[in-house]
Amino acid sequence: MEFGFGFIGLALLILVVLLILVSCVKIVPQAQAMVVERLGAYLDTWEVGVHFKTPFIDRVAKRVILKEQVVDFPPQPVITKDNVTMKIDTVVFFQITDPKLYAYGVENPIMAIENLTATTLRNIIGDLELDQTLTSRETINTKMRAALDVATDPWGIKVNRVELKNIIPPAAIQDAMEKQMKAERERRESILKAEGEKKSIILVAEGKKQSAILDAEADKQTAILHAEAEKERRIREAEGQAEAILKIQQANADGIRMIKEAGADSAVLQLKSLEAFAKAADGKATKIIIPSEIQSIAGLVKSLAEVSDSKE
Repeated sequence: MEFGFGFIGLALLILVVLLILVSCVKIVPQAQAMVVERLGAYLDTWEVGVHFKTPFIDRVAKRVILKEQVVDFPPQPVITKDNVTMKIDTVVFFQITDPKLYAYGVENPIMAIENLTATTLRNIIGDLELDQTLTSRETINTKMRAALDVATDPWGIKVNRVELKNIIPPAAIQDAMEKQMKAERERRESILKAEGEKKSIILVAEGKKQSAILDAEADKQTAILHAEAEKERRIREAEGQAEAILKIQQANADGIRMIKEAGADSAVLQLKSLEAFAKAADGKATKIIIPSEIQSIAGLVKSLAEVSDSKE
């Protein structure tokens, strides 16, 4: 009976020892670290892997996440340089770089970062006016990140980015801004409308100008064509008249040559000249001056004609 109780006690003792040994084995996951203390004093920082601690005298004081973390702080009231009170909420992106400093540097790191963010934001906004605050987000973000990074370095924290999430001005300021934006939009609309009308008038005037130029060019071309046609007609008419005169003169010359070849005397030649004068008049002249020699021959012809008539 005593042997049975002794065996059970030994088994329990072995079980307790195994449990203690198992509890002394620590596995550190990826992107985490453990701060280990021995008898209340800092001993070591365990990184990724399997680690063993001494039973009863070593303990894990703090588990630290090494990944980048995001903290969204509630809106903080701030006052601008021109005495406008507004609320701004910020988002801070930070990462723990030294687990030891993070464990022993400050009691509550998140609360410390929040308070530090609020005071830094008030200092920066206090040097800016309302319009500058609304249009200088990037500048404010850069200044806050630089200030927070320096302040949190002794805590083993690195501030990567700071973003202004919302800037909430007072309701009266929002109404004034909306009215100003509405007036600005209406002004731009009026300007665009006026510019459109101006361009339309210019285009219409340009169109009329081009149309007038084209009409003038068309009239000019028409006049030139008419002038060339009239010129061509007159040239052809003159050429026809010249050709007709040339033919008449040629015919007269041929007639005179034939009379000469036939041995006609001067009287016949003078009669032919008379006929030429008659043709030259052609009924268009009211008076024809005839040489005396031709007049005498004409009288002789008339006398011969009368004698011939009496004989008959």
